Amino acid sequence: MKVTIERLGHLGDGIAAGPVFVPMALPGEVVEGEVTGANMVAPRILVPSDIRVKPVCSHYKACGGCSLQHAAEPFVAEWKAAIVRSALTYQGLDTEIRKVLTSPARSRRRAAFAGKRTKNGAMIGLHARGSDTLIEVPNCKLMHPDLMALTPALEALTVAGASRKGVITLTVTISEGGADVSVSNGKALEGQMWVELAALAEKFNLARLCWNEEQVAERRPAAHRFGKALVTPPPGAFLQATAEGEAALLEAVREVTGDSKRVLDLFAGCGTFSLPLAENAEVHAVESEGDMLAALDKGWRRAQGLKLVTTETRDLFRRPVLPEELKSYDSVVIDPPRAGAEAQIAELARSGVSTIAAVSCNPVSFARDAKTLTDAGFSLNWVDVVDQFRWSPHVEVVASFTR
Repeated sequence: MKVTIERLGHLGDGIAAGPVFVPMALPGEVVEGEVTGANMVAPRILVPSDIRVKPVCSHYKACGGCSLQHAAEPFVAEWKAAIVRSALTYQGLDTEIRKVLTSPARSRRRAAFAGKRTKNGAMIGLHARGSDTLIEVPNCKLMHPDLMALTPALEALTVAGASRKGVITLTVTISEGGADVSVSNGKALEGQMWVELAALAEKFNLARLCWNEEQVAERRPAAHRFGKALVTPPPGAFLQATAEGEAALLEAVREVTGDSKRVLDLFAGCGTFSLPLAENAEVHAVESEGDMLAALDKGWRRAQGLKLVTTETRDLFRRPVLPEELKSYDSVVIDPPRAGAEAQIAELARSGVSTIAAVSCNPVSFARDAKTLTDAGFSLNWVDVVDQFRWSPHVEVVASFTR
């Protein structure tokens, strides 16, 4: 069957009339292949697009970690902006999309690898595209070099703690103290396992090693710098994927909050925004995970030159901050999970708050929440697109709302 690609789908695949979904195809290309259901299998490109480029990574065709390396970077940036624009248009909204800020290659500082024992040792990698097959990725162009250098350590941990047939997940973060490794689905921590894993943490100079949610070793604080503060998040805590992406989000949030004297940070995590903003404003940080707030508070207490930061453990989905409580804040920062924050946005809309810096990792839920705010009199002044997940369909945004 021969088809012409009309557009890209939300996962980065080409879509032709029908619809027919064609992996790694670009708008305007003519492709041919066997169609099973709605998917074209092993497509052959008959007429390539002028935006097609050679992928930079030797693993690209097999690995499922990236999906857009075959497209020119300016096209990908505009495509991501168009995703945001389309989500807003669906809600009847329009605003300036000021820029698309893309993190550089080899900048990903946090990743979840799969580990599997083999006859001769272990295999560390990512899953193949649309498959459970494990692919080794020694030449990965996405991960920070410090992450890739940990492969021998991850192999040793897999040999020590993976079952014969099981696959373990090794979540690795590069911190100021070094490698922070958290392993899940490993064998039970019993007897000699503690000793062996602790010895591996020493051998490979790991800052911290956690196994099935239990801490095995902490040789140095696995700390991250948020402004003037050093924070050691709990194992597995959410962090921005790249330093460059975090900096872009923070710069935009600072622009929105401006000279506010009191700031409310909702879904504050470990203080990505709270602590840098505390250089100029008093901040109240609200988050549902108490251990993340404890890390934030400890970092604040040890830092110099910050204004007051208070914390509150609260489930903002079930118990959003109400208009009466919002009266004392000059501005609000909100960075919810992918589902957005429908209940909390409704309370912000009813409140007297005049300035909101909104961060989101889902353009669809962001546009829904933006509609609620604009219906309540807010102006959506601008949106920045922050592309931390280079070569993937993932899109993040940060926006300014005022009234």
